[in-house]
Amino acid sequence: MPIKKKGTGLTAVADAWQLADIDVSASYPIRPYTAVMAELAKRIANGAMNCEMVHGEGEHAQFSIAHGASMAGARATTGSSGVGVTYAFETYSPIAGSRCPIQALIGDRTLDPPGDFGSEHTDCLTLRDNGWIYGWAQDAQESLDNSLMCFRIGEDPDVMLPQIVAMDGYFVTHIAQDYIMPDQAQVDKYLPKFNPKFRLDVNNPVIMGPQIEPEMGPPLEWDRHVVMTKVKEKIVQATKEFAQVFGRAYAPFVEEYMTDDADMVFVLQGAHAVTCRSAIKYLREAGYKVGMCRIRWFRPFPDEDIAQILTKFKVAGVIDTGTSYGAPCAGGVLSNEVKAAMSEIKNKPIIQSFTSGLGGETITHDEFFAMAEMMKETLNAGKLIQSGTWVNFNDYHEGASQINTAKTEAAPSK
Repeated sequence: MPIKKKGTGLTAVADAWQLADIDVSASYPIRPYTAVMAELAKRIANGAMNCEMVHGEGEHAQFSIAHGASMAGARATTGSSGVGVTYAFETYSPIAGSRCPIQALIGDRTLDPPGDFGSEHTDCLTLRDNGWIYGWAQDAQESLDNSLMCFRIGEDPDVMLPQIVAMDGYFVTHIAQDYIMPDQAQVDKYLPKFNPKFRLDVNNPVIMGPQIEPEMGPPLEWDRHVVMTKVKEKIVQATKEFAQVFGRAYAPFVEEYMTDDADMVFVLQGAHAVTCRSAIKYLREAGYKVGMCRIRWFRPFPDEDIAQILTKFKVAGVIDTGTSYGAPCAGGVLSNEVKAAMSEIKNKPIIQSFTSGLGGETITHDEFFAMAEMMKETLNAGKLIQSGTWVNFNDYHEGASQINTAKTEAAPSK
């Protein structure tokens, strides 16, 4: 029987890896991801998991260990955070290029400088072009569920690509929440045993990861492109079957909240969506027709779904929780991806870029209120007033006082 638990996103991923019966996990400590490896070590020591844990001398070695284990036919996992993610950078393309579907947990964290250890999406976004499947979980439940879905999608014989289960550091990795841990029979029904077509085997030798001639490279890269385009249909299928087996239904690519009659919409990914929903309730009380679209997968990017959904709105405020210095229109990675997805669409909304929640800062109600007011000014003007806004730094209107009054009046009495 499924059981209700209280734990963090890291605990939930440890549960998913235990249920998936992983064979090898490679570790190297860096906060805030580290606790998942401590949890695995405890379970292995107590006999709850039959898994080999290998401690690397650094993140480069850590991902290389998981790579080698996957080549040998093992279901392998690893993970990291912040500068640990970038330290292992050389390994990502070879892992994906050799079609080794390892799974990595990234509890995201600010890169140095400033080195303030807070949650920020920049670390994970730096590896977006290396052929990994990934997206952000908003809470502990989704951390567990995304882990199982990632195994299912990445290990599909038509795909065979590595995956990242990304989550906001501390907000999801360390805050305890209620979630449902499924039973083993459900997972066994949903997730087949890992059975790669090719593996390192002394009795059936194959060459894996060879050096090749230059003219052999483009066909290999084309194949990687084609495979990634197939992932979208696999996500749709895996999400549908997940609901059938576990009874929890997710939108395959974009979750909508209070969008039916909205003129304006927040577009974001990750745990700040939790605060966003709460802020929207107050904004609605104040007369702002605003909703939310939360992107569940970043690679492959859901451009068709984004293009179809956002045409319903007049203004889309895309919130970047990461940096891309010198990017077009003073925006971040997410806002420019959304703009690219909408570039050839008629009747598209005005797309407004916001940067907020850097360095582990909470995007507060007041900040969502201020962004809503700026979006309303854009709506009234019928054009973009400011290309890119860093909230609390170059806001062009304070704009929260009216909504704060409505928030106070709408709050339930004690």
